[in-house]
Amino acid sequence: MMPYLWMKAAHVASVLIFIGGLFSQSFAVAAARRGDAAIVALAHRWDRRVTVPAMLAVWLTGAMIAAEGAWFASPWLWPKLALVLVLTGLHGVQSGLLRQLRRGQQPNTRLHGVMVAAFISAAVIFIAALVVVKPF
Repeated sequence: MMPYLWMKAAHVASVLIFIGGLFSQSFAVAAARRGDAAIVALAHRWDRRVTVPAMLAVWLTGAMIAAEGAWFASPWLWPKLALVLVLTGLHGVQSGLLRQLRRGQQPNTRLHGVMVAAFISAAVIFIAALVVVKPF
C-alpha cells in the first residue's frame, strides 16, 4: 500500500507543477503581445526544464495508479483522461506559440490570457470532481 500512496503523492505534485506551467505559458503568450521578449524566453526555458517533465510524470504516474487501482474499467476515468489529453494538447499549442514568439514571429495569440486561463481552471475543476466524487 505504501508505494501506491507515494505514487499518488508524486502524481498530485506533478499535476500541480504541470497546471502551474500551463498557466505560466498562457500568461507569457499574452504578455508577448506587449513585446516582452524576456518573459517569453523565461517561460520557454521553464517549460522545457519543468513543465514538460511534470507533464510526462503526470501521464506515467497516472497510468500506474490507474493500473494499480484497477480504474481502467471505471466510466469516470475516460472523461477525465479526455480532459487531460486536451490539456496536454493545449500545452503543445502554447509551446509552439512560445517557440514562434522567441523566433520573432507574430502568431495569432488573441485567445490567450483570460480565456485560456478560464478554460484551464474549468478543466481542473471537472477533473478534480471526477477523481474525488467518481459520479459514474
